[in-house]
Amino acid sequence: MNQKPTIKHIRLTLSALVIGIMFGTETLAAEAKEPSSSSSSSTQPVFAKVGDIVITWRDYNNAYSSVSRNRFYHGKPPEAEVAALQREIGDKLVTDALLLNEAKRIKLKPDAEAVKQKVDAYDQQNSSSEEWKNVRDRAIPVITKRYENENVLKRLEEQTRKVPAPSDKQLRAYYESNPEKFTEPEQLRVSVILLSVDPGIGDFDTQRKKAEEFIKQLNDGADFAEMAKKYSGDLETVNNGGDMGYLHGGMLSEMSQQAVDKLKPGEISDPVGLMEGIGIFKLTDRKPAKLNSYNEVKERARELYMADEGDRAWKSLIAQLKKKMPVKVDESQYLPLPKPTQNAISRPAAQDTKTPGESATTK
Repeated sequence: MNQKPTIKHIRLTLSALVIGIMFGTETLAAEAKEPSSSSSSSTQPVFAKVGDIVITWRDYNNAYSSVSRNRFYHGKPPEAEVAALQREIGDKLVTDALLLNEAKRIKLKPDAEAVKQKVDAYDQQNSSSEEWKNVRDRAIPVITKRYENENVLKRLEEQTRKVPAPSDKQLRAYYESNPEKFTEPEQLRVSVILLSVDPGIGDFDTQRKKAEEFIKQLNDGADFAEMAKKYSGDLETVNNGGDMGYLHGGMLSEMSQQAVDKLKPGEISDPVGLMEGIGIFKLTDRKPAKLNSYNEVKERARELYMADEGDRAWKSLIAQLKKKMPVKVDESQYLPLPKPTQNAISRPAAQDTKTPGESATTK
């Protein structure tokens, strides 16, 4: 027997439609063209029930289409990525429904003026569209509800993340428990001579032989900076005698970093194949990683503490809501997640032995 949906049911179904997902004009137009009769919402297949909130498969598919168009614009994605996104969207819709219900429970209201500004901006942005003009009167309530929900969720998150400031004892304990957050990474002062290779010719062998000759001269006492000024093709450093300044992990390309990591200050590398040509590196100085003192980073520690505690409070709220409120989700249309194979887990990464083709001297 088909039960007549209640007013509450209709309102919450509309809420689910606009939870946290920014639809395009075409989606809003399609929704505005839907019959406004309350019976239409009750006949839609249900994707999830979150307490009294109903999220239909139409709501879910609208949300998935909106996100997937932006994420998979390059073409057809692998099934594993689709499966992961399906679950990501489903969890987002369910989580937002839980949070909207909590906001309603604590009587949190949207900022009416902020919502109006967004609706007016949306209206103005689409004012030249004939399709928008045709559906505007029916679409405005839809986007208004969307922005109200978005605003309420934002206010709830801000309120939840507003945690008490730490005492000095708490802050010091946080500093001592997270030394990696307050440690300056190792820094390397590096110089380079780049023997450029024309991409159209690709004569790496000739430049490699030249690099080997240069290395002999350098080891015999030739001045690295003078040779860099005379022969290097790296335009960013040539005027500085090849000096790249102090660098930390991640600033050099992988093969360059591997070459420099083997050096002691004052030493010169073997020839390194790069996309631009053949590089010769010199390590001038190595500054070890340094843990800053508590007093030096106290304010930074306070910022990180507040951010971490805010994250913890927000995740804790979501976890509590998921435990307290019954949630039923129909996952029948999800693609299966791939199962990791033993080979995929244990197989070592392949080593690239081809020298030419390294992307760049720096990332």
